[in-house]
Amino acid sequence: MEIAFRAALIDWLASDPALAASLNAVVEEAPSRTALPWLALTTSASTNWGTKTLAGREIRVALELNFRSDDPLGGAALVAAIEARVEGMPADQSVAGFRIASIGLLKARAEQRGEALRVVLLEFRARVLAA
Repeated sequence: MEIAFRAALIDWLASDPALAASLNAVVEEAPSRTALPWLALTTSASTNWGTKTLAGREIRVALELNFRSDDPLGGAALVAAIEARVEGMPADQSVAGFRIASIGLLKARAEQRGEALRVVLLEFRARVLAA
């Protein structure tokens, strides 16, 4: 379910017109030759979250947003849009073989890496059950 969730999440983020207009890429793992800004699903981990009758997983994913800005608030609107899009992912993912029971932000971290490069790491937890 973890791999299917990752693929569905990337597709969901990439299909948002506002994010597509703001980002040069929405990909799995950091792109090697893409201009900033870009968003990557960099890591995930899952644990059992099933019931007696249904298989399930608690999946944690980390999204990394890389962009340039001299303004500390430069990426705030984009981060808010990403958070809203992830949390608005439809529960019914039966085509991918699962259903989302809950999804939400666990933590966020922001840093500046020099030359106005800023990185925001967003970690989400999704609890999913087999469809």
